[in-house]
Amino acid sequence: MSFTPFDLEYTQSKWEQIVEFNLTESGVHPISLEELLDGDESKITDLLKTEINYPHVNGIPELRENIARLYEGANGEKNVLVTVGAAEANYIILQTLLEPGDELATLTPTYKQAWGVAANRGHVVRPFHLRSEYGWSLDIDELNAQVNERTKIIAIVNPNNPTGYIMSEAEMAAVIAAAERVGAWILADEVYRGAERLQEAETPSFYGRYDKVLAVGSMSKAYGLPGLRVGWVVGPVATVEEIWRRHEYTTITATMLSNHLAAHALSPEVRPRLIQRARDYIRHGYPVLEAWMEEQEGLFSYTPPLASAVTFVRYHLETNSTELMEILCREASVFVGAGDSFGMDHHLRIAFGQEEALLNEAFGRIQRTLERLRG
Repeated sequence: MSFTPFDLEYTQSKWEQIVEFNLTESGVHPISLEELLDGDESKITDLLKTEINYPHVNGIPELRENIARLYEGANGEKNVLVTVGAAEANYIILQTLLEPGDELATLTPTYKQAWGVAANRGHVVRPFHLRSEYGWSLDIDELNAQVNERTKIIAIVNPNNPTGYIMSEAEMAAVIAAAERVGAWILADEVYRGAERLQEAETPSFYGRYDKVLAVGSMSKAYGLPGLRVGWVVGPVATVEEIWRRHEYTTITATMLSNHLAAHALSPEVRPRLIQRARDYIRHGYPVLEAWMEEQEGLFSYTPPLASAVTFVRYHLETNSTELMEILCREASVFVGAGDSFGMDHHLRIAFGQEEALLNEAFGRIQRTLERLRG
């Protein structure tokens, strides 16, 4: 069977450690261990005494309970499985649910992991769009046309990567209705919950709205802790148990220290601080990006993101997006995401969840390269 690499992650692996300015990182600036622990001497002492052994394979109880608090009606003992990042969660969900002849319906543009895993396993993938001409709103008619009796999973990323769009209640209801019509599962990748740019209320989860939902989360985006490599699945008891069996074949478990640090981060005392930190980066960084784009004399068309630390912009040059990305890496030492990685050429995913001085320097370098390309 032919294999298609994960284009976005491949390009990040290639460039992110080489360039001076990485504007592909879709979370906010990572938090330091010192800032996370914030002088909590008791927690520091406990961590220093921690034996570096295997933790609970499905996640330590404290972490699972803190995750369960984020989903109405979830039970940490029964409904939660801790994984090595959302990437493992998505992978083993697909491995568990998809059988020969099953199809995947997926939102686009999107983070294309579920798409690629399904296609590489020989499954038909049917996309339905968020439409840029309507502010990235969901094309419900196309959703209904693409979901059929062979659809096993409808894959959603909400808030969306790369657009930052948040589905309305009516759009969420339409996804659920489409799933109910054919008995499909909803794979709801919700790693950007908590990273809202404008609203104070957190984006609602699909979990609890339909009995065949698997909600995926992560410490990477709204918490500034990508290096912990901790994610999770929340879903029905029997299905979570089946997914756990695949977890034992892949990574077995996240690390002991990652479990304890994630549990601390998601505790009721600490989590609000981390959410506010992420929102501060997002809300201070976006105006810097927006002001710079407005100065570019019509080079960019865009819809402001409702959440996340990235926005997906159309640029008005003839240059292919992957080619433009590589030119910026080589000439400006600034790395942005190519629209090709999301199935949409002539777009760039640009991150803005960084300090203002860093953003200004990076945007200045991009501008000099673009001016050369524009002649």
